[in-house]
Amino acid sequence: MTSTPSILRPRTALPGTRGAGKRHYGTHIFLTVMAVMWMVPLGWALFTALRPKADTDKYGYFSLGGAFNFDNFATAWTQGGFLRYFGNSLIITIPTIILVLLFSSMMAFAVSRVSWKFNITLLIMFTAGNLLPPQVLATPLFEMFKLLQVPYWFSDSGNLLNTYLSVILANTAFQIGFCTFVLSNYMKALSPDLTEAALVDGAGLWRQYWSIILPLCRPALAAMATLQVIFIYNDYFWPLLFIQSGDRLPVTTAINNLQGTFLSNYNLLAAGATITVIPTLIVYIALQRHFVAGLTLGSSKG
Repeated sequence: MTSTPSILRPRTALPGTRGAGKRHYGTHIFLTVMAVMWMVPLGWALFTALRPKADTDKYGYFSLGGAFNFDNFATAWTQGGFLRYFGNSLIITIPTIILVLLFSSMMAFAVSRVSWKFNITLLIMFTAGNLLPPQVLATPLFEMFKLLQVPYWFSDSGNLLNTYLSVILANTAFQIGFCTFVLSNYMKALSPDLTEAALVDGAGLWRQYWSIILPLCRPALAAMATLQVIFIYNDYFWPLLFIQSGDRLPVTTAINNLQGTFLSNYNLLAAGATITVIPTLIVYIALQRHFVAGLTLGSSKG
């Protein structure tokens, strides 16, 4: 006698059972605490910048008494020469980002979409380069740039020191490894049928990279561009090492102009620090949607 097989139904969690409607309270608490820890210094700097120094001396930093205005911002802008230093930062940041994204996307395409002998070896080398502290190569790079002769119409020092190009080259070299690693993982998540179909149609490697893969990587490129703006714009080490002329330094060094010889106005310094943060906030807000999409898209495969 044969029995009729029962119909199999997927097991579903019953209401009230363990795991049903589970709330991640621990994760929410952790993220809230971390967000507060990151926002408190920025909020405190803005609060201090809005207060005159006389009111702070009278009532103290931990008080609400006194007036609130934007006088410190106006004074910091003129005294610190932020307009000129912002221009220097743009001269350094924009070409560096273009070069980093161009070279890293090419390298990522070579190690992720092309099967050849050294793709894994090169990817490991680029990834291992991120583990090397930049300070280790400070002296060799300084000596190399000092010995590399260039025409005086290009540099008044006769070498690559005291030029924007030295900072651009150093930042580009140290940022390519990280971007190559991220972009290669992103390109691996793209379907191989795309390049195979292009290859059948007669498209070469450059055509596959420029016309097919690169447009699909726009979210990842936007995410990398956002991170690179933050990294390069806030860089203080390389400009201070390679540039000797004060009028060529980026905006991260403009706060030094707000410090007094014997006494520092911390309200004025807070206003200057807040001014330097504004461009990175604008870039992040403008590219926030692409930044989040670039970090999450391709993270899981169905």
